[in-house]
Amino acid sequence: MIEVQDLVKRFGGFTALDGASITVPDGAVYGLVGPNGAGKSTLIRHITGVYRGDRGQVLVDGEPIYENPERKALVAAIPDEWFFFSSATVRDMMRFYRGFYPTFDMDRYERFKEVFAIPEKSVIRRLSKGMQKQVAFWVTMCCRPKFLVLDEPVDGLDPVMRRQVWSLMMSDVAEYGTTVLVSSHNLRELEDVCDHVGIMSKGKVLLERSLSDLQENIVKLQVVWPSERVPVLPAELPVLHTSHVGRVYTYIVRGNAGEVSRRMEESGPLMLEALPLSLEEIFIYELGGEHYAVKEIVL
Repeated sequence: MIEVQDLVKRFGGFTALDGASITVPDGAVYGLVGPNGAGKSTLIRHITGVYRGDRGQVLVDGEPIYENPERKALVAAIPDEWFFFSSATVRDMMRFYRGFYPTFDMDRYERFKEVFAIPEKSVIRRLSKGMQKQVAFWVTMCCRPKFLVLDEPVDGLDPVMRRQVWSLMMSDVAEYGTTVLVSSHNLRELEDVCDHVGIMSKGKVLLERSLSDLQENIVKLQVVWPSERVPVLPAELPVLHTSHVGRVYTYIVRGNAGEVSRRMEESGPLMLEALPLSLEEIFIYELGGEHYAVKEIVL
């Protein structure tokens, strides 16, 4: 299990993490989402033991990871900008990782030659960004870590390779119980693989839940009213957003779909349909509704 408890990190006068806390259960695929500058990458650098917090702690299997080689050996990471030595070949980086991770699997390394199809003697800095990312997955997944930490992991990969990489990771989760923590802006992709989600903003974790609980606690209602005069909704309904096209109104409401629908029925709609929200929609409305979404598109 990965536990981050009340973590604070400041760089000069800037507070990058402001009491951030998350819990990543064993065997989970945990999606960490948030706008640019939310503190996701800084949090990941603490979880991998690169940074030391000013306050709070990061525990991996119950022990602090910072300056703890035994705990660091349980965690393998692929950051957004993967590190490699300037003159290193694929095989050189394999040797480097094999020297650090006692669980490194050479048989898997040999099998993955067919998956990634990159010559071992290739100098990594001469490869394209997408091929460099493939090399990162190749050597990192051969470490067979207990915890795999990923920051924008599939950026630069073509659609076929993206699917191949996700398939390999999900196979490890199913077969070996690997715990995956992944930060990404591709919420549609995360929705397909994650079972837990944490939403960050301004250095804080606003909420974290299982994906199923998150989706059960917010609902989209499409409603047709019998006239153009829209009734006043019950005051206790926590409506996050309202829009309409003609007489078809869409409401985003916090709460259980069954209970929210029952309360909405009391206002006498002609038609009412409850629809699940995507992770992307939940992210937008949890961070303040349509204003955030429009601002992102315009900028």
